[in-house]
Amino acid sequence: MDVNGTVAEGFEPVGEAFAANFALLGERGAAVAVYREGHKIVDLWAGTRDVDGAAGVDGAAGAAPWEAGTAQIVRSATKGVAAAALLLLHQRGELDLDAPVGTYWPQYKAAGKEHTLVRHLLAHRAGIPVLDRPLTPAEAADPELGAAAVAAQPPVWEPGTDHGYHAQTYSWLTGELVRRVTGRPVGEWIADEIAGPVGADLWLGLPDSEHARVGRVGPVEAPEAAGVLKTRPKRAVAEAYADPDSLTRRAFAAITPLPDENDPAYRAAALPASNGIATADGLARFYASLIGDVDGGTRLFTPETAELARAERSAGPDRVLVVGTRFGLGYMLHGSASPLLSPGSFGHPGRGGALAFADPETGISFGYVTNGFRQSVTADPRAQALVRALRTALA
Repeated sequence: MDVNGTVAEGFEPVGEAFAANFALLGERGAAVAVYREGHKIVDLWAGTRDVDGAAGVDGAAGAAPWEAGTAQIVRSATKGVAAAALLLLHQRGELDLDAPVGTYWPQYKAAGKEHTLVRHLLAHRAGIPVLDRPLTPAEAADPELGAAAVAAQPPVWEPGTDHGYHAQTYSWLTGELVRRVTGRPVGEWIADEIAGPVGADLWLGLPDSEHARVGRVGPVEAPEAAGVLKTRPKRAVAEAYADPDSLTRRAFAAITPLPDENDPAYRAAALPASNGIATADGLARFYASLIGDVDGGTRLFTPETAELARAERSAGPDRVLVVGTRFGLGYMLHGSASPLLSPGSFGHPGRGGALAFADPETGISFGYVTNGFRQSVTADPRAQALVRALRTALA
């Protein structure tokens, strides 16, 4: 496999791990980018743009190669960008994290949610990880329908008293709050206030002009290769995913049937929980802007806001993911369920693939995207191999 791009001296282990992902872990097409103190030190890509090698959205036949600007859907790694929108509004004095959500969104007070605070939404403590009536993909793409559904939904636990991953409903909880505070659609606000100023190639609601650079994604199986261990989920986790009545299954099934992630209509929608599209560089550059200055771009978070983002707000058994998880305000924190670079790191994985985070202590920001999704939820083996290599390089 020909690996393209550059690696700064001393960070060769990351390049070696990236190449090994293709040789040993069945990678089809991927990219990784790393910044240190706002300067890019790793920028690598390889493989094919489309997971299946089929005709791309631009009509080109065959296995088109991954290029420097190739982007992919990053699933829940989008949540970190959505969280930044709310934290920036707080930083600007437009949103009070300790105010009831109903202060900005009166309809949300229904069904026992009048005491839900804004910070509860960010920390997955709102008690609305499921919808009693799931939305179709077309309904989910309509922000008004999604907002009305979560506003009417009774919580499954008292808001603020416990935590559980809001896998899909996070889209409408965060997106509607941004709209209520700013009067602008969340995808438009992120484009104007985050992606544009930072110079990051990331989109929530893919513009027509960018379709040709986005690859096709799909499921891939881990190879049966010597020396590669297939991990099995713990029994409680497996049972939760198998039970159609569990919070786990219902949370991920809040959109039913599952959307076609290669459908242009789905990619054009703005679902802050799940359908952001980005390059690896776009994600790494975004996280670099949360912890410091970036070459040619704007710093987004003040040091105080960065500390607010990564201060632990939820920890312990997750009522949806079943395993123990740790969350700050909108960001997963380093832990056994989602290992990042160090205990001070904050970021977000995308189910089965993508990963992005920042580590203030080392000045590192990291972005990894792939077109092949595995069954992992928070700790994909390919992303973890890159993180381990990065940790080695920094030692």
